[in-house]
Amino acid sequence: MSVEATKHEIISLLNKVNRDGIDRLIEFLEKTDFFTAPASTKFHSNYEGGLADHSLNVYKELKDLTNGEWPEETIIVIGLLHDICKVNNYKTEMRNKKNPDTGVWYQEPYYTTDDMMPLGHGEKSVMLISEFIRLTKEELYAIRWHMGGYEPKENYSYISNAYYKYPLAVYTHMADLKATYIDEEIK
Repeated sequence: MSVEATKHEIISLLNKVNRDGIDRLIEFLEKTDFFTAPASTKFHSNYEGGLADHSLNVYKELKDLTNGEWPEETIIVIGLLHDICKVNNYKTEMRNKKNPDTGVWYQEPYYTTDDMMPLGHGEKSVMLISEFIRLTKEELYAIRWHMGGYEPKENYSYISNAYYKYPLAVYTHMADLKATYIDEEIK
C-alpha cells in the first residue's frame, strides 16, 4: 500500500474515535513524520512509511486477536498509536558502501535515531497521546507495556503485574510481535 493510502486508512480509523482532542491528535500526526518515518533503523519496517504500516498492522492483528471483546475505538487507539513515541525520531544519513561485484564505492542512505525526547518507549507514547486525548486505564497499560520482554529485566515484575491486571496489554504485545516478526519485512 502507498504512503498516501496508509495515511488515509489510519486517519479514517482515527476519525471513528469519539473523544475530545482526537482532531488535534490527527493534526499533530500530520505535522510530524508519522506517515513517512520508518518503524526502526534496521529491523522491521525499516523503510519510508514503515511506522504507519507497522501501526496499521498492529491494529489489524489486535482486532483479530481480541475478536470484538473490547470497544473498537480502544483497539484503534492502542493499535495505531502504541509507537507514536517514534515520531520525529529518525533521520537519514549517508554511508560509504562497496559494490561487491564492481568494487566501486558509493553513497548509501541509512536511518539513525535522534531522540529529542528520551522518555522511554511505552511511557513516551502514553505521554504524547495524553496531550491530546484521555486514555482509559486499560489503554494506558496496554500501550505502556506493549514491549513485554523487550523491556529491561528490572521491569519484568511490573509487566507481569500489568498483564495479570489488564489482559489487553498481553494481546497488544502479541499483536506487536506478530506484526513485527511475521507480517513485516526488513529492507
